[in-house]
Amino acid sequence: MPNIVSPKQIAASLTELWSPRVVGEVDDSYIKVAKVHGSLTWHSHENEDEMFLVLKGRLRIELEGSAVELGEGEMFIVPKGVRHNPVAEDECQIMLIERKSTLHTGTELTEKTRSLTEQLRPV
Repeated sequence: MPNIVSPKQIAASLTELWSPRVVGEVDDSYIKVAKVHGSLTWHSHENEDEMFLVLKGRLRIELEGSAVELGEGEMFIVPKGVRHNPVAEDECQIMLIERKSTLHTGTELTEKTRSLTEQLRPV
């Protein structure tokens, strides 16, 4: 029986900011959604790329020396090893595709860092 999910609806229902939730998996990757506002933290993922897709709102991904601005329906892939900092001036809903080994904020630990166990909680 097919398992149909709406990433946009799930992201809209979240009450915690910067707390990604796993909504699916494909091979060795998780599909996650999150509601974000403000700045996360500068970090990198040494061995994993990270895909951001804006479901609602706008997201700026600061990179060392530049930044990308994403609108609704746009995506950007942060290459492995690249330091970045996601920022949302207003509340924004995003979908992420990351390898299962990807740590939320890389080796940087802050009050916004979420463990895999927290990300796998039911929505």
